[in-house]
Amino acid sequence: MKMNKIIAASLVASSVLFANPLIEKAKTMGLQAIPQNQNELLKITDPNGMITPERVELGKKLYFEPRLSKSGIISCNTCHNLGQGGADGVPTAVGHMWVANPHHLNSPTVYNAVFFKSQFWDGRSPHLEDQAGGPMQAAPEMASPPALVVERVNSIPEYVEEFKKAYGKDVKVDFATITSTIGIFERTLVTPSRYDDFLNGKEDALTKEEQEGLQVFIDQGCTTCHNGIALGGSMMPFPMVKPYKFANVGDFKGDQNGMVKVSTLRNITETAPYFHNGQIWSLKEAVQEMGTTQLGKDISDADAEKIVTFLKALKGEKPEIVYPQLPESTLSTPKPDFN
Repeated sequence: MKMNKIIAASLVASSVLFANPLIEKAKTMGLQAIPQNQNELLKITDPNGMITPERVELGKKLYFEPRLSKSGIISCNTCHNLGQGGADGVPTAVGHMWVANPHHLNSPTVYNAVFFKSQFWDGRSPHLEDQAGGPMQAAPEMASPPALVVERVNSIPEYVEEFKKAYGKDVKVDFATITSTIGIFERTLVTPSRYDDFLNGKEDALTKEEQEGLQVFIDQGCTTCHNGIALGGSMMPFPMVKPYKFANVGDFKGDQNGMVKVSTLRNITETAPYFHNGQIWSLKEAVQEMGTTQLGKDISDADAEKIVTFLKALKGEKPEIVYPQLPESTLSTPKPDFN
């Protein structure tokens, strides 16, 4: 028995001794993996126990539902396209009546947004359920007053029945319940990658070049802002050291304290153009601009390329999303309005 304890202690000591130092360094710098264990993941993504299969499926339908917009042709997926990295691939969001966002704001990805500490570029929304109602009401986005959204959904019997199945027969299908259901679906849009496998101890999950890129990413100071599970999602001053070279595009200045939400780096290769106003298309250029603006340093072409090599490993496995068949409108469903 005593010998077994000695052997066990020796094995533990050996595992610590030979643990990949880069993994330990990454964790020390605040980088976190998406939990592999489903129960541990749900503690983060669903702390209030709101996720059920019925609510997720209903939330998915509402996410793809264009009738939640005034015109009847814009859905959440229009700007946060799940087939395009959860974004729209254009510099600034385009909404009702083909109006570009008046502040020239770029659509951030919805994938892994559940890990963000706040939502929207100015961080004004505390969680996904609250965020979902913002674009619906915004005039240059979906332009739908809450009353119109509620009337449209309640005019469709199939939706009313699905809400009852998801929440109970006494559910009130109001604006808050509708937007919360969309948020519940969005909580499931998590994309684990090889990077997570690496942080979880699988040393060969990243290539030698990708590990070198991660090392440079850490050494250059990128983890100052890009940390946590999302490698972003918190609020930081922007610009921090030097002016952003495209600051004159749009009038966005952050929140009242000049703080801007840090973009997630997960799936970053799919979400160009970059920055809040979508002015940089090259990931290498974006890395170097962040170095100048936020760190006050010139990141060399060689180091920028190494960082980009690491960033490519953050492309994760997407949940399978089958485009839903939406229920029919009725004669009482408010008609599309293009004004």
